[in-house]
Amino acid sequence: MTKGIRRVGAMLAALLTVFCTPQLAAALPDRASTPLRSVAPDLVLTGEIGPQDKLTFHDVPFAVPQGVVRISVEFDYTERDKHTVIDLGISDPDGVRGWSGSNKSSFTLSRTDATPSYLPGAIHAGTWKLNLSVSAIRPDVHARYTARVWFWRHGDIPAVSTFSAAPLKTGAHWYRGDLHMHTAHSDGSCASLTGRPVPCPLYHTAEAAVAHGLDFIALSDHNTGSHYDAVRELQPAFDTLLMIPAVEVTTFQGHANVFGTTEPVDARLGGPTVSNVGAILDQVHDLHALISINHPTSPTDETCRGCGWSAPDTDWSKVQSIEVLNAGELWGAMGDARVKRPGVAFWRDLLNEGHHLTGVGGSDNHDVELGRLGVGFPTTVVYAPELSERAVLDAIRAGHVFIDARGSRDGLLELTAQGPSGRAMMGDTLAAPAGANLQLSVHVAHAKGGRITLERDGAPLTLPDAVIASDDEVKTLQLAADGKSHWISADVSIGGRPVLIGNPIYLAP
Repeated sequence: MTKGIRRVGAMLAALLTVFCTPQLAAALPDRASTPLRSVAPDLVLTGEIGPQDKLTFHDVPFAVPQGVVRISVEFDYTERDKHTVIDLGISDPDGVRGWSGSNKSSFTLSRTDATPSYLPGAIHAGTWKLNLSVSAIRPDVHARYTARVWFWRHGDIPAVSTFSAAPLKTGAHWYRGDLHMHTAHSDGSCASLTGRPVPCPLYHTAEAAVAHGLDFIALSDHNTGSHYDAVRELQPAFDTLLMIPAVEVTTFQGHANVFGTTEPVDARLGGPTVSNVGAILDQVHDLHALISINHPTSPTDETCRGCGWSAPDTDWSKVQSIEVLNAGELWGAMGDARVKRPGVAFWRDLLNEGHHLTGVGGSDNHDVELGRLGVGFPTTVVYAPELSERAVLDAIRAGHVFIDARGSRDGLLELTAQGPSGRAMMGDTLAAPAGANLQLSVHVAHAKGGRITLERDGAPLTLPDAVIASDDEVKTLQLAADGKSHWISADVSIGGRPVLIGNPIYLAP
């Protein structure tokens, strides 16, 4: 994905009246084809301060063009080792938007969220100002400052994560998370200090996720982005738990989670602005976000309005994922040992129609004190090269996912296929012409006593030794390709109850 850029040009240079020795950086290259990971700032503002500027205030104007939805600033200056201090703030055309003094060197502002010390709000085009004050500089010192400014436009996505500039962990790994949960910003509740049910602060959900050993969560409150500001504040403190921006688009014809954007999605399906579900899918596509249909086979009645997916003419080619399990669907009620699998059946019917959709889980948690039905139950386990928003969402798109229905900390399910054309893992497509010899391998850990089920297009494949006798086992099956398209999946059940559910490998002739 790329992030577009517009040249700042001579007009912006004329608007920049920076104190002392202001400079606009050399003309920036057009970023229309520049990968986001190497994107240059839209503006670089520089200047010099000297002893005469001590205890003075200075505004550094810059022009924000139309269409900007987020502004990010990085600020630095020399001579810090000589006790020079320049305090930082920012004003928009209407007034002060925040002040962080000398405690922050970078910040972000958008309509939904802002770095603490700054106010979220609309990004209006016009003249903005960096508000600088020189708190300290010695008589013989001259320092130079540099401010790098990025303008984010509709559909731009972060190089790493929305709320974190760097991956929380590096290295390819199976990362465990919960993709569906609610807080005080919609209908999430918990007990107050006196035991009353109250709207539950978001940090309680984050604490529960850490206690459950999760690596990532997606806070998906209904039809609102009001929780993003709280997430931006919490992410630096919860620096082992990746927080992915999400919203549950809640309509009369079904619910769906949208991941990877903080921009609003108009969910008024059936109203004058959103006549059909295609309009929602197109919005998500334009935002370069990921959409996952939630609890598609849940009932729709007065107790659960629009919960089941009934949107006619859904273009499944524009959908990336299906929530095939959540806590309520999995257990039905506390103490019910029988597993209901309508979400899995719905998903596999779509697979049989030729759609490549990633199956995920989500607790749909509304109360962090539920324990067994709470945060992380079930767990979505994603194989990603690092723990970042971009890596996790790309891995979900690729189908490198299995679901741990028990919400365990260590359950593992890996399905691979090896053939003349190479090797594939869950979510991948393997070329399998007629007559090709394939070897399927199923690696299971921490599910002793379980039984493996292999399926091709939903029909069982015979695995001679399907019982898992130890805590770490690999089972293999030789298979001759028939030259047709298929999907192959593996599940693990204990006592007849599925505990690990894998995504398919696709065979293509």
